[in-house]
Amino acid sequence: MSRSPASSVLAWSLWSCWLVLTIVTIGFGGDLPHHGDYPLVLALVGYATVGALAAARQPGNAVGWLLLVAALALSVSIVGDTYVITMSNPGYVAVAWLTSWLVYVGWAIVAIFLPLCFPTGRLLSPRWRAVWWFALVTTVVGILPLALAPGHLAVNAPIDNPLAVRGTAQRLWEVMTGIVPYAVTAALILSIASLVLRFRRSRGVERQQLKWFTYAALLPFTGLALSGVGELLLPEGTGQIVNDVGWIVFVVASALGIPIATGIAILRYRLYDIDVVINRTLVYGALTAALLVVYVGSILVLRVLLSPLTGDNDLAVAGSTLAVAALFRPARARIQAVVDRRFYRRKYDATQTLNAFSNQLSHVVDIDEIGSELRSVVTGSVQPRHISLWLRR
Repeated sequence: MSRSPASSVLAWSLWSCWLVLTIVTIGFGGDLPHHGDYPLVLALVGYATVGALAAARQPGNAVGWLLLVAALALSVSIVGDTYVITMSNPGYVAVAWLTSWLVYVGWAIVAIFLPLCFPTGRLLSPRWRAVWWFALVTTVVGILPLALAPGHLAVNAPIDNPLAVRGTAQRLWEVMTGIVPYAVTAALILSIASLVLRFRRSRGVERQQLKWFTYAALLPFTGLALSGVGELLLPEGTGQIVNDVGWIVFVVASALGIPIATGIAILRYRLYDIDVVINRTLVYGALTAALLVVYVGSILVLRVLLSPLTGDNDLAVAGSTLAVAALFRPARARIQAVVDRRFYRRKYDATQTLNAFSNQLSHVVDIDEIGSELRSVVTGSVQPRHISLWLRR
């Protein structure tokens, strides 16, 4: 599809449908059926808007359309869940049936089909069509038990499936229900493998696009890990704070981080800033973890040492806070050097070369020798094709 007024109208029309669904969801009852739906509604703002922008500006790229369709599918599932709570609403059974399986489609698009196409909107190679069809069949197989199995529908009301199939087909749905998790796991692994292979083969702009997407995809898992550490390993007070921060990181990264990073990658706005973002994340993430360990460890040690003397735990907390404050700047500098040396070797080598050159200048007075050293430093750090040096004597 080439860029045209028709594609732009279609993209923004789908976005308008999503907006109407969101307004209807809020108007149906104020409170959503589950607290977990609040971050989902927040997430759909980013997915729908970025999808509309990408689809309108680059209609030939399937990523924007996938984001839009996923947002619409999940929005319909939310509004359907809200609608069927009042079982006197017209057509609530049909809405419940649609809602019961449409949410699965939305998450399959985001988790499986989007990584297979990102960032070009095309598969990695023609060989990956088999994976695409496998993912499509897996999605359909996952939908059928939800849509046709007997019993209550997967909605927030006790509604029986109006299209339930019994007998031999029922036993088939039961078998399929046991197979689906393994098939979905295999499809997820293959989609991640596609991203890894694409990253290894990528260069230039495409590599930067994949960096944005990978960075955004890893942030939610970081939040979950932080929440688990706070809940399982830290003392009650500090652990609750860390747990809350972890969940905030997870929600914000899932709701806004992934669509924003996808939009930056597809629209190529500030694309090359990802290296700075990753650098700062590594530095401050490691710094936060190190200072947290120091803080908790010093509290435990000071409590043991000071309890026989003062019996006051506030002194231990105050001492730990001062220790963390004193360690902040030297720890940050040290971690920054380690990150640069490990992940940004060229930048680290260039910095070291320039520092050595600066120190050498203080001992050199001959202008010709300075020029020669300057050319050597520039060649080793910047590696230009040509060097010209003009000096006023």
